Amino acid sequence: MFEFQTIYNVLDLAGTFAFAISGAIAAKQRGLDMFGIGAIAFTVACGGGIIRDLCIGAIPPVGLYDWRYLATAMLAALMTMGLYSWVKRLHQPVLLFDTLGLSLFAVSGSYKALLYNHNAEVAILLGMMTAVGGGVLRDVLLNRIPVIFRKEIYASAALVGSIVVVVGEYFKWPNTIVSLTAITLCFSLRFFALRYHWNLPVFKGEESDTVKGSGEG
Repeated sequence: MFEFQTIYNVLDLAGTFAFAISGAIAAKQRGLDMFGIGAIAFTVACGGGIIRDLCIGAIPPVGLYDWRYLATAMLAALMTMGLYSWVKRLHQPVLLFDTLGLSLFAVSGSYKALLYNHNAEVAILLGMMTAVGGGVLRDVLLNRIPVIFRKEIYASAALVGSIVVVVGEYFKWPNTIVSLTAITLCFSLRFFALRYHWNLPVFKGEESDTVKGSGEG
């Protein structure tokens, strides 16, 4: 159990750092001031975890009562602002750190649900919710269409990572190996989907019917 808890803590704080950077970069690109950048960074970093904790009854949410989460988010925001000229040289930096945070939170979210003795279904769904929740809040606050509402492979990548965690726990495989495998699969699926433009299928017939119906009204 000690190893299980330690792995969860490391992954959760690492995911917090990665998502905070993605939020800070997105806020900076929108021209927000320092307070706005910090607020978006914290919201992205801890939003998904707060939703998860409310769902499993972990009150108050760890993102609110544990000072390490706020400190990690603010450190990431300050580093992003201070090193922005270097960060923006990265190829699509928001997507890079968002993908990393997605992978880490999909795993840590599933682990926390399991730590609270929830079943496999809850662990998988909350792992995915933890991973995508912060990104949805970021996009809504910055007036963008959330990624999960597009045809991109995003939530489905988190779903794969969460499933790996639950399967690994069911068969009692080593937690470190399971975590690394889940993170790698989630990150790779999202990365290659962006690289090679893999998308989920779109039902064009239904979309066309909807458009026609709205136009005829």
